[in-house]
Amino acid sequence: MQVEVVFALPDRCWRWRGVLPLGACVQDALDASGVAATFPEIGSAPSAGIFGALVELEQPLRNADRVEIYRPLRCDPMEARRRRAGEAVKRRK
Repeated sequence: MQVEVVFALPDRCWRWRGVLPLGACVQDALDASGVAATFPEIGSAPSAGIFGALVELEQPLRNADRVEIYRPLRCDPMEARRRRAGEAVKRRK
């Protein structure tokens, strides 16, 4: 089956496409892609998803799945929104 592994970086998107045997799981796709060797900061058990849905590394794959590797958030989204809103209020005064 054909699968794709993607890892989005701030300045580019890394992509690997390959063929895996039926019954392969997310971890198999990560291993075959070599993404951990290319980006050691990912670690051995990254957060991953299939088409935007978070999954376990043991999740079986289907043909044409896109495995996405998620980076940790740099800040809390709600806190960032509050900070931007506070700055907007200051600019209006």
